[in-house]
Amino acid sequence: MAFNRPAPQAPFAPDASEPFAYGAPRAEDGAWEEWNPTEESLPAVRGRHRVAKQRGGGLARSSTVLGVGVIAAVGAGGMASANTGKPPVSIALPDLPSVDSLIDGHHHTETPAASLAGVATATATATAVGDDSTADAGEALRSRIMAQAERQQSKADSRATAAAVAKADQQAAEAAAKAAKEASVKAAAAKEKAEADAEKKAEEARLAALAKQYTLPTSSYTITSTFGQAGSMWSSGYHTGLDFAAPTGTLIKAIHSGTITEAGWAGAYGYRTILTLDDGTELWFCHQSSISVSAGQKVSTGEVIGRVGATGNVTGPHLHLEVHPGGQPTGIDPGAWLRGKGLTP
Repeated sequence: MAFNRPAPQAPFAPDASEPFAYGAPRAEDGAWEEWNPTEESLPAVRGRHRVAKQRGGGLARSSTVLGVGVIAAVGAGGMASANTGKPPVSIALPDLPSVDSLIDGHHHTETPAASLAGVATATATATAVGDDSTADAGEALRSRIMAQAERQQSKADSRATAAAVAKADQQAAEAAAKAAKEASVKAAAAKEKAEADAEKKAEEARLAALAKQYTLPTSSYTITSTFGQAGSMWSSGYHTGLDFAAPTGTLIKAIHSGTITEAGWAGAYGYRTILTLDDGTELWFCHQSSISVSAGQKVSTGEVIGRVGATGNVTGPHLHLEVHPGGQPTGIDPGAWLRGKGLTP
């Protein structure tokens, strides 16, 4: 609101007796009083009014404020552009009165103060926009960095998981292969054992059947000399048979069924009986005291063929037994042959 300043106090008080320029004072005017107009005594100015001219310092101050506002607005926009890397933000400035209009006293609806307030508002708006843009750009950059870190971590986790799965698969495969190998070895061992057990049982059954067909040559005996035993008492330098020591007259029985092919004196063997089996194996019964069969006679298992004696080259009564497969002159171990028939001498 515009108002007039109080008028300066008059330097002197006029004398009432002096005439005024317009004539002498009138009685009806009353006593003369000094008039000092004040803000309260003046009526308010309404409607349009004239802006007083500003001189010197006033214009300079207005221009300075205006320039500072414009520079601040432009600086804020440039800072926002530099910080965010985005296109500059448009700043809308209110229409300002020109300097000439301020000087020549033209009428305006806005005062310079209101115009400068608009500039300040625009500047603040631009600054706020720049700050918001900077914050948005920083948040976007942070989001991109976090997303990239999460992707990298996810890839690392995926690689670690894949490596762990591959290692677990390898270990499982190795364990499975080891288990399969152990199972195979166990199965082979079990199969081998089963086969061995089956063979053993079969052999036992065979020997049991043979034992019914074969028998030991005498009873109540003692084994005194074995096959291959070395000594000077034997002409060949070693023992060629198996000796069953028994008292003279002890019965001698046919070990298996066969044919008597020889029965009589045989020099160092004394009285000897040869029993030939169906497979051609010859069994020699030597040093008998007596012979109960003759050549060509068929005998069966367990049939008596003679008696124990001490005839020939001997040191005491005993049965000297020799085994000659296929009638060969060189014999084999009678003990092993008897065990092969299920008999234990």
